[in-house]
Amino acid sequence: MAEILEIPRILIAGDRSSAGKTTISTGIMSVLRDMGYKVQPFKVGLDFIDPSYHTEVTGRHSRNLDGYLMSGDAVREVFSHAVEGADIAVIEGVRGLFEGLEATSDTGSTAQIAKILECPVILAINARSITRSTAALVLGYKSFDPEVNIVGVILNNIGSPRHGEKAKLAIETYTGTPVIGMIPRNDSMKISMRHLGLIPALEGRRRVADFDENLVRIKTIIREGIDIDRFISLSRSAEPLVKPQEMIFKEEAAGSRVRIAVALDEAFNFYYRDNLELLELAGAELIYFSPVNDSTLPQADGIYIGGGYPELFAQELEDNDSMRESVKQASEEGMPIYAECGGLMYLTQEIRTDVSGSGKYHMAEMQGGTFRMAGAVPGRTLMGHKRVVSYNIGSFVKDNVIGRAGAAFIGHEFHHSEIVDLPEGTEFAIRLERGTGIKGELDGILVENTMAAYAHLHAASYTGFARSFVDFCSSKD
Repeated sequence: MAEILEIPRILIAGDRSSAGKTTISTGIMSVLRDMGYKVQPFKVGLDFIDPSYHTEVTGRHSRNLDGYLMSGDAVREVFSHAVEGADIAVIEGVRGLFEGLEATSDTGSTAQIAKILECPVILAINARSITRSTAALVLGYKSFDPEVNIVGVILNNIGSPRHGEKAKLAIETYTGTPVIGMIPRNDSMKISMRHLGLIPALEGRRRVADFDENLVRIKTIIREGIDIDRFISLSRSAEPLVKPQEMIFKEEAAGSRVRIAVALDEAFNFYYRDNLELLELAGAELIYFSPVNDSTLPQADGIYIGGGYPELFAQELEDNDSMRESVKQASEEGMPIYAECGGLMYLTQEIRTDVSGSGKYHMAEMQGGTFRMAGAVPGRTLMGHKRVVSYNIGSFVKDNVIGRAGAAFIGHEFHHSEIVDLPEGTEFAIRLERGTGIKGELDGILVENTMAAYAHLHAASYTGFARSFVDFCSSKD
C-alpha cells in the first residue's frame, strides 16, 4: 500500500521577476522559524543564490526543484526526502508563475512544480502604481490554468495604506481571492544585487556591513505586513501526497570510503545540496576547505570545486600562492578533480577582470586587472564579454571523473565569462547539443584526471554523478 505524505506546504509565486519573491519568501521563512516551526525551504529552478538565504534563515538546507531537468517522480522524491522532520514546506518560485522553457507549455515553470506537488499558491504581485488593475491580473492568472491552485495574494510595493486597501478591495471583490499581505514600498526590502543575481548569503555576511540587520528589517516588515496565521492555514489546505518510491536517495554499499575535498568559502559556494548529500550516500566523506583562506589542500582522494564569484576575489586567490600551487600539484599528480564554472575559472591560467568602464561591474565592485590562478588547465578566463544563463544538454565523449563516454545529461550554465587562448589539441570531455560551453559545442576541459566545465549538473537529474565520482576517486587510491 502506498505511503502517504502529509506536510503543510505552500508555494510563493510572482506575477513577474520583480515581484519581490525572494525577500518575501525569506522573511516569511524567518518569521515561521521564530514561531517555532521547522521550515523546509525550496527554490524552483536552478538558482544557487536565493537558496542560500533560505538556508541562512531556516537552518535547513534549501533544495532546488526543476521540472525540465527532473522527472515528476524525481521532483516528488527530492521534496519528500527534504521534508523529513519538517513542520511546513515553503517553496519560492522562479520568474513569473507561468514562465518556463516554452511559450505553449509549463515545462520548467513554477506552475509545473505547483501541479506536480499539488501545492497551494500565493501570488506575489508588484502593485506599484496599480490598484483596480491588480484584480485583472489575479483573474487572468487564475483563469489561465485552473489546475494551478491560487489561494491567496500578497501585494508588494504598496505606496500608501489607501493604495493597498483599494487594491485589496478590488481583488477580493472581483476574484474572491483573499489578500493576505501588503508590503510597503521600502528600500529595506532589497537585498544587494550583482551581475548574476543577489549576493550569496555566505559572502553577504562578510562584505555587507548591515547584513544581519537587513535580514531583521525584512523579517519585521513581513511580520507586520502579512497575516502569517492565514498563511499557515492556507498551507494546511494542501492535500496529502503519495510518497514516491525511493530511487535517488539510497545509501549505496561502497568499497573503501573516500575523502573528497570540497571548496567552500566566499568565492566558491554554488553547490546543489543534493549533489553533496548524494556524494555522502555514495560513500564519500566531504572535507571542506577554502581556496581564499587556507594555505594548502586537506588530505583527500579527490577535489570538487563548485561555482561562485572567483572574479570578485581574484586578488586574494592570486595572493594565496601555496593553495594555487597545491591544487596544481594535485592535478599534475593525477588526483581526481571536478570543477564547475567558477571552479573552471580558478583552474585556468589566469582571470582577466579589466572590462571596459569603471570598477562598477553590473552591480558588483570588481577590481580590474589580470590575476594568476591555479594553472591546472589551459586557457585564460576573460570577464564581461558575454552573459550566459541557460539550460544545456550534452553527453560525455570521453571517460572522466564523473561519467563514462556516452552518458547524457541536462544541466545549466550560469556565467559572465569566457575561456580564451586555448592551445590546439585541448581535450574536451563534453559535447553539447544545446548550450554555450567553452568552445563551440565543446565543454569540460580534460587534463589527466581533472575535468573542468561551465556546465552545472544536478545529481538528482544526472544520477550517475555521485557514484561515478566516488568510484573514480576510490580507483585512484
